[in-house]
Amino acid sequence: MIDEVSDTMGWDRKHTIKALNGKVSHGKKATRRGSKPTYSEADKSVIVGIWKRCEQPCGKRLKSTIPLWLESYERHYGELTEATRNNVLHCSTRQLDRITAPHKLSDSGRYGRSSGRTSHRLKTTIPVRCGPWEVDRPGWLEVDTVSHGGGSSSGEFMWSLTLTDIHTGWTELAGLWGNSGREVCTGLRRIEARMPFAMLGFDCDNGSEFLNTTVESYLRNQGQPPHWTRSRAYKKNDQAHVEQKNFTHVRQLLGYGRYDDLRLIELVNDLYENAWLPLRNLFTPVMKLVEKKRTGSKVAKTYDHPKTPCDRILACDQVSEETKQLLRAKREALDPMKLSVVIETKLQAIQALIEEIEERRAEERSRAGEGEGGVSPGATAGAGCVTALVAIAPAASTPPAPAENLVKSTPKREKTNQVRVS
Repeated sequence: MIDEVSDTMGWDRKHTIKALNGKVSHGKKATRRGSKPTYSEADKSVIVGIWKRCEQPCGKRLKSTIPLWLESYERHYGELTEATRNNVLHCSTRQLDRITAPHKLSDSGRYGRSSGRTSHRLKTTIPVRCGPWEVDRPGWLEVDTVSHGGGSSSGEFMWSLTLTDIHTGWTELAGLWGNSGREVCTGLRRIEARMPFAMLGFDCDNGSEFLNTTVESYLRNQGQPPHWTRSRAYKKNDQAHVEQKNFTHVRQLLGYGRYDDLRLIELVNDLYENAWLPLRNLFTPVMKLVEKKRTGSKVAKTYDHPKTPCDRILACDQVSEETKQLLRAKREALDPMKLSVVIETKLQAIQALIEEIEERRAEERSRAGEGEGGVSPGATAGAGCVTALVAIAPAASTPPAPAENLVKSTPKREKTNQVRVS
């Protein structure tokens, strides 16, 4: 009988026994055990009202906030009785936490009032992709950004947005001023306007430049939204294709220096669009990995015949004939030798502007008396910029080091900036 009453009423067995023995009163005759509540509903409403207006602090901070806000609260909501005022002012910190606890949002988490961090929300909706790609048409892209901060992340400087197609190796670049979501969307619009195929897949890393509401709105609101995936955290090999292009297409061209002038972005974008990318995509053959075998500790890799990304698009049956005709006409109208000369000319213009900027900054430091004061250039460049000379990666034609330098010696040679040479 006790079990049946407990299951029917939802009571605990001890409470059921007391109820059957007549030791528990119900309804209007029921009396609550313990002392009477010290704080009335009017007291709690005043505490909660002040707590919500002052950005919902903890009990310790709310205890010090109430005396400062109580007078203003009375001006807006009317005077309080003497008993209510005393109860509110003498409420303990622990009791303040108990009173405000039911009014806290249970799903707000640590960040923000109700929405939480955007990257955390997007990580739950964007699937993780790892392993080999299996695609039969262009449009599936790996995306990444390259910093041109010269080894420092302080201030504002240029970034490069890199998109690499998995099936063909076609690569697109765009210069950005910063790596905000808005700048990434600007670069994507610029790239999609000239790309010879539609974006079918968008595979990025877990950086905040991609996992934000601005990029989410741009990708999800397209006519045919691309399949959005992301790599595993701290696993660069998940994006091996675009990581390779970051070096061959960006670092070997522009080096590791700092580009913190707005004029450089226009020059770099002009170099990318009108000379560098046409040369790499239309006239530079690349190889694709076909097979990889491991025998003991050795790995044997097999590659296909080298082809340009343009030739791979022309050989793809999934690409329309109209697109192929446009690519053939574009390639016939260009001369790779002239493109190489144009690239060197534009690089010289970029280098001249960088040297002009460095000379101007050196003059400003000397006028301020910092040139002879023993202060390092990096400490006097200001919060908005960091002095860093452009160090262009050496090309294949750079002469080898002398034989005497191959042996370890005590004095270290000073590193000199090398300009890219074709």
